[in-house]
Amino acid sequence: MFRVISCLTVEHDRRLLALALVICVLASSVTISLFHRAQATGSRDRLIWLGLCAAAGGCGIWATHFIAMLAYDPDVDAGYDPGLTILSLVFAMTVTGLGLGIALRDGARRAATVGGAVIGIGIAAMHYTGMLALEFPGHITWSSEFVWASLALAGLFGGAALRIASVGDTLRRSSAAAILLAAAILSLHFTAMAGVTVVPDPMRDVGAASLSPASLSLVVAGFAGMILCLCLLGSLTDRRSKEKLRQQKVLLDTALENMSQGLCMFDAEGCATLFNERYTRMVGPSAALSKGQSLLDLFKQMKEIGEFEGDPEAFVATIMADIRSGKPGTMNLRTPAGRVVRVLQQPMEGGGWVATFDDITDSRKAEAQISHMAHHDALTDLPNRTLFRERLQQALRSAKRDDHISVLCLDLDHFKSVNDTLGHPVGDELLKEVAVRLSGCVRKGDTIARFGGDEFAIVQVSNEAQLTSAAALASRLVEVVGAPYEIQGHHIVIGLSAGISATPNDGFDPDQLLRNADLALYRAKADGRGTFRFFEPAMDARAQARRVLEVDLRAALSRNEFVVHYQPIQDLRTDRIIGFEAFVRWNHPLRGMIAPPNFIEVAETTGLITQLGDRVLRTACHDAAGWSQDVCVAVNLSPAQFKDRNLVSSVISALADSGLAANRLELEITESVLLQSSDVTLATLHRLRALGVRISMDDFGTGHSSLSFLRCFSFDKIKIDGSFVRELATRQNSMAIVRAVAGLGKSLGISTTAEGVESKEQLALLRQEGCTEVQGYLFSPPRPAEDVEAMLAKGRLRIVAQAH
Repeated sequence: MFRVISCLTVEHDRRLLALALVICVLASSVTISLFHRAQATGSRDRLIWLGLCAAAGGCGIWATHFIAMLAYDPDVDAGYDPGLTILSLVFAMTVTGLGLGIALRDGARRAATVGGAVIGIGIAAMHYTGMLALEFPGHITWSSEFVWASLALAGLFGGAALRIASVGDTLRRSSAAAILLAAAILSLHFTAMAGVTVVPDPMRDVGAASLSPASLSLVVAGFAGMILCLCLLGSLTDRRSKEKLRQQKVLLDTALENMSQGLCMFDAEGCATLFNERYTRMVGPSAALSKGQSLLDLFKQMKEIGEFEGDPEAFVATIMADIRSGKPGTMNLRTPAGRVVRVLQQPMEGGGWVATFDDITDSRKAEAQISHMAHHDALTDLPNRTLFRERLQQALRSAKRDDHISVLCLDLDHFKSVNDTLGHPVGDELLKEVAVRLSGCVRKGDTIARFGGDEFAIVQVSNEAQLTSAAALASRLVEVVGAPYEIQGHHIVIGLSAGISATPNDGFDPDQLLRNADLALYRAKADGRGTFRFFEPAMDARAQARRVLEVDLRAALSRNEFVVHYQPIQDLRTDRIIGFEAFVRWNHPLRGMIAPPNFIEVAETTGLITQLGDRVLRTACHDAAGWSQDVCVAVNLSPAQFKDRNLVSSVISALADSGLAANRLELEITESVLLQSSDVTLATLHRLRALGVRISMDDFGTGHSSLSFLRCFSFDKIKIDGSFVRELATRQNSMAIVRAVAGLGKSLGISTTAEGVESKEQLALLRQEGCTEVQGYLFSPPRPAEDVEAMLAKGRLRIVAQAH
């Protein structure tokens, strides 16, 4: 060490040493600056910056050496061999470029250390080649320990310089790297020079072509100027680059912090290198990475505090395997706050990946709500038809060997009248209460659904005897739903009808089971409601016949196969015909004449009754207008016709087209018409009455509120239902009812007509009780229109038949 200090202080010019030091530090700073610039650019521009960096570093090393050599005083005249001098410069730039290239190859710290050591070797190659270029009358001997020490110091300081420079471009790191690189150059030179011994030899002369120290000074000055120019260029370029990078960083930070997504970038080892604030807020402090923290450490930490249940190492290994294979990945994570975050991982070139985080909690809730709405009834929140069918299919697929699956189709009895009379709000509340009661009757695992209106259905899975289990449930449902309700101050009583189909006898197809249960429901309603029925094969046959009848019925309307027959109505006081009731008959081309009971119900359920009723009304008006006597014609109106807003206009049109006087038309309605919507129905009745049309109540006494209807509207006639007439001679209560109705009619000043008179005994009792009019098979069955004049010509009817 003392020898090195002595060499510096005694054998060198201090002013030139200071210049060499300045040149060395400037050259080292430029080299490190250009190294960072090359490190930050892409592969295409990197070679250009690498060349500039090699030139600056090589020239700096060379200039430092030869300025120091000019400062060295060997006490003899000396010159420099031009070839070896230039070769030393080539060595300096070439080996420096090679070392920098190694350091830039993959950015790893080990490669940077190796590259720095290679630059140290380049410094040594340049120095010892430069020393060979020294020509003087004598020769040089070297001390091996100083030579090896110089090589070690150059490699050590050079490797350390590029290792620090490769970590990051900060002022502190760049300054340290530049000082270490300068130390590598200076330590090699002065340590090596300390091992030099000059031995004079007068026999050796300086070559004529040698560069004199003065000439070398000019050359070194030129290269020193080049270094200063490169230094200025590097400084300006670095300044612009840093400003551009600063602006880009501002834009990047702005973009990152204003993203709706969280973002986190990882390096090839799985450590976080970049993330935004949104990511931290989204996953929460306990699940957020800090810069430089590895993903594995994070999940280990979360497992320790109970916020991760899996195996951290296996979980991270799966992620890393996907990233290394270049395969994007997607997964959902639940944050400690209970939020659901979707993570999309996109691999990057050269290793590492970018993860974006989307909070999908609200969207998942919205999707779940939409899915729920699509599969559930909005009013009762029960499953709808779609979900019911899916549950039925699932039950059929997963049924065990001993399981029996029953399908119950349910329909509320008299719900429509409640809805029409009390309003839809009350009807909706009633449906909600019914849904609660139904839900309380089924077991866990069974499904109850609302199909719409007052239609419900149940899937029951049982390993008991299917008929016993389904019957018990249906019986319970009928009982529970039939119990009274108190809704918005109204006391309401409804009933329930149910149809049941079950595996295996009734099929294994969902649609078939539903269809069969619906057929059984239809039978339950036909059998009086408030009960349940199991499906029977005969029901399907009847349904098929019903469908054929419906098709024929539609065709019959288009082919005009319907005819109107007339049954006379006789006044008991005068024994004369005072009118006729119109009855429709279907003149089927194959089956002959079909009576109304065989097709009217189908016409009502299919909606064809409105068209058929209008046709009967027009035909009756047209026929009556041509009769020789001004007797009345009575036409029945169905409840479906009263729902038609065009009823009044249809009556007006029929009267106008036929020319029949309005007071000769009598319209018969049943109590079921008044049950639909009393206010609307009464308004229609008053409009018809205003036309002059007569209104009679048919089947009086068979409904629920006959007397209240008589109070609401002044009818022209009451017709006693034939069921009471048939039992006059056998049941005292029937006689009492007929007596009461006849007395009521007399008190109100309206006529009473007894229907279905079939025996002389019935006729005598009706006369006795004060009925004013009669009709029935005792006098005449309904007969074709062409027979009306013959009946009118006789004036009075004679008894033609006994009881049927």
